[in-house]
Amino acid sequence: MPDEPETPAHPRPTRRIDARSLRGLAHPLRMNILELLSLDGPATATGLAERLGENTGTVSWHLRHLAEHGFIEEETGRGTRRERWWRRTGVPNELNTADFRDDPRTRGALSVYLHELVGQYFSRVTDYLNEDWDDDWRASGTVSDWHDLSLTPDQLAALNAELMAVVARHTPGPDDPADPAAQPVVVQLQSFPRKRRGPR
Repeated sequence: MPDEPETPAHPRPTRRIDARSLRGLAHPLRMNILELLSLDGPATATGLAERLGENTGTVSWHLRHLAEHGFIEEETGRGTRRERWWRRTGVPNELNTADFRDDPRTRGALSVYLHELVGQYFSRVTDYLNEDWDDDWRASGTVSDWHDLSLTPDQLAALNAELMAVVARHTPGPDDPADPAAQPVVVQLQSFPRKRRGPR
């Protein structure tokens, strides 16, 4: 389950999350901090604490923990000795749940990570629905559902790969000029098998 497309338009290395880094990330506050840095860019412990309703010292401790596990880094040349700026590292993370499901030492961390991740995805959708957007933006977004597919595992994997390739084609490169009419866009792909219930 990658948290970013595996085939970006401008290929760059990815980091596969291992057991140690999973345990380092699988904490609700740390995941919220990483989400804010990912979506909104660099921030200080004070700024993050205000947005999260947390104590600055607590946020600072979790920032150092995320940095220790390679998820974030200090933005050098900005801030002061007392007020450090932090940013997400430029390497996308990739998590394969099959690496951890049969390991009792990481099963709890995996459960926390997936629970928090799904909660973040849900919150992003509800924020979009509750925010005030003009008609053009409201018409261009979508919350869609397809439930009449019946696929094999290989077919589902192929479907996901094709959808990720489409997203990758629309992902601007780091040196592409910014369009002044553009807004940050979140694409959430959710596709998974469902157990049959009731008569066939």
